[in-house]
Amino acid sequence: MSLTKNERRIRIKHRIRKKLSGSNEKPRLSVFRSNKQIYAQLVDDLSGKTLLAVSSLDKSIAGNKVKKTDQAKLVGKLAAEKSKEAGINEVVFDRNGYLYHGRVKAFADAAREGGLKF
Repeated sequence: MSLTKNERRIRIKHRIRKKLSGSNEKPRLSVFRSNKQIYAQLVDDLSGKTLLAVSSLDKSIAGNKVKKTDQAKLVGKLAAEKSKEAGINEVVFDRNGYLYHGRVKAFADAAREGGLKF
């Protein structure tokens, strides 16, 4: 029996997470996308804590009526700004099992333009 789309993504996610880990100096930037929104977290896996979280539900982004890829770019820029304020310059990018394409790629490119290194 074939896998559903979500089961396939979760298998890929586990395969990626075996190799990736975030620390306090270089946290993991994890991206989750739903059908309407996009969320991102900076996670310190050694202590098991979320250092920072941003999403498209943020008041500065939610009011804009834009396409979902443009929304992802705005969230990427916001993630870069907030991480700079927190003193974080380098991260490990976790695409969470999604293809590096579309909204995930737009988010990552915007975060790089904002000054994050990964």
